[in-house]
Amino acid sequence: AASKLEISMPAVVEVEIGGTARIECNFYIPENASYTYIDWFYVDHSNKQVRLYHVTGSGVLEDDTEYKKRLSLGEDKALSISAVTMQDARTFMCQVGAGSYGVGENSTKLSIYSELPANPDLCSRLSLPPQIAKCVSKNSFPAPNITWHKNGEQLHAQANQVTIQSTVTRESSGLYTVSSTLYAPVTREDRHSRYHCTVHYWLRGQRRALESRGVKVNIFYPTEHLKLQVVSSSALVKEGDNVTLVCEADGNPQPVFSFFKKNLGEWQELTSLPEPESGVLNLHGVNKSSNGTYKCQSLDLDDMSQIEEAVDLVVNYIEGVRVKMEPSSTLREGDSVTLSCDAHSPVDLKYQWRDEKGRKLVEGSQLFLSNLTFETSNTFSCKVMAPSVPGLEQSKKVSVAVEGKPRIVAISSPLYVRQDEVINLTCKAIAFPRPTVQWNINGTAHEYMDNQHIASNLTVRVSHDLLQAGAMCRVSNKLGVSEKHIQLVDQKSTAESQGVIIVAIIVAILVVAVLGAVIYFLHKKGKIPCGRARKQDITKPEARKDKIVVEVKSDKLSEEAGLLQGANGEKRPAADQVGQSDGHRP
Repeated sequence: AASKLEISMPAVVEVEIGGTARIECNFYIPENASYTYIDWFYVDHSNKQVRLYHVTGSGVLEDDTEYKKRLSLGEDKALSISAVTMQDARTFMCQVGAGSYGVGENSTKLSIYSELPANPDLCSRLSLPPQIAKCVSKNSFPAPNITWHKNGEQLHAQANQVTIQSTVTRESSGLYTVSSTLYAPVTREDRHSRYHCTVHYWLRGQRRALESRGVKVNIFYPTEHLKLQVVSSSALVKEGDNVTLVCEADGNPQPVFSFFKKNLGEWQELTSLPEPESGVLNLHGVNKSSNGTYKCQSLDLDDMSQIEEAVDLVVNYIEGVRVKMEPSSTLREGDSVTLSCDAHSPVDLKYQWRDEKGRKLVEGSQLFLSNLTFETSNTFSCKVMAPSVPGLEQSKKVSVAVEGKPRIVAISSPLYVRQDEVINLTCKAIAFPRPTVQWNINGTAHEYMDNQHIASNLTVRVSHDLLQAGAMCRVSNKLGVSEKHIQLVDQKSTAESQGVIIVAIIVAILVVAVLGAVIYFLHKKGKIPCGRARKQDITKPEARKDKIVVEVKSDKLSEEAGLLQGANGEKRPAADQVGQSDGHRP
């Protein structure tokens, strides 16, 4: 056990601004003796002790100080200060009197802090000497420390290399504003470097850090190299493509660019193109003439130095597509012809023949057509492609015309009509050159093309003469004439004839039925034997016994007579039949 008065207090008490600070004063008096008094003091800026409390066994006396109304004393005689500010960051003392054991005292330093310093403000600009950036931290307590970093590595002050200037400002609020400025030489290689500052501060007895955002320094340096490249939507440039020439310089700021093209050994400046100074040259719809060498030239306005870079532009193309026809003379029906296709290109070509509907006919440069007809006359297309350059292709069309005299392919004959009826007569033909269609009768004609055929519709009224003679369609061109007759059939006569035929058929059926009934009747009476020996009697009966007479009354005896036969199976003239009928009338 201790033999003297002892007082223990924490060396430092940290309190956040606005909080309540509690400072304890723990003491030991030998033999459990009681204290005589306890006094609390603070040390002002002049290092003078100012009493806050005087505590005795009879009571507590609070002195009239700037802390009045913010102080309180606990049962354990600990001192509490509410709503602390930065001005409260000072030393507080506890003094204990213990009679014969004397007087003892101790002290605690009150430290005030803000929860977090404001994010450091980093700005960058170049000057002489080169200022890289300035870092500012506001509203901190106690004052923080600022360090600098380049690409993640800390920088330290070095003579003629790195200079760091710092200032600390105590604001009216008691908080601190700290600024730090970094000066360092830079080179071209530093154009991609990133700089940042770190604020180091104390919080609850621990050292902490807060990093700023990173910044890049805008460094000026001359151009040393140019890069000129061809940019296209396809790997191989073909005619019709849009091409961009891009010129890039490694200087800062960018120089002024100019573009040139070599023409007959001399460089021709391309000043007519829009915005070549931006380092971009746009070529729209390139063709064979766009081939050649292009040059980009940069001009540094600081030292007027120039750098050049060239590139070759290769445009793949197809030209001179032509089709040859053998024989080249006039083609007639039944002839044969060979179509040959050819073209020129710096790359290998592939040929394909198609018809006018786009259907592929044959692979290769030749198309052979045999046994030509008018219907063969068509438009054929030769498609030329470059397999090594996707999308590079051209086509050439050729028409194959087969000439000859007209051929009538369709006609409305026979045509069933009625007299005085209005009808349409149709005649369709094919030929080349295009023929003309003529009719041998008057009417309203309308011509039109049906695919490769020429058709003519003639509207007429059926007269007696037209019904008897019919109509003639005449198709002609310079190579010949074709004619065809259209037969007109009277529907009335046809109907009457059909009626007579029907009546005759009905009569014939009745005759057969009557004969069958007579034979059946005779057989039942036993007058017709069934043996072979009597067949002759059956087939040739006597006229007086078995003669059957059929009487037909009609105005058209000549048509019906051929359908009537006697009982013996032979055809008889109508006159004879009528005569027999008259002789047996009752």
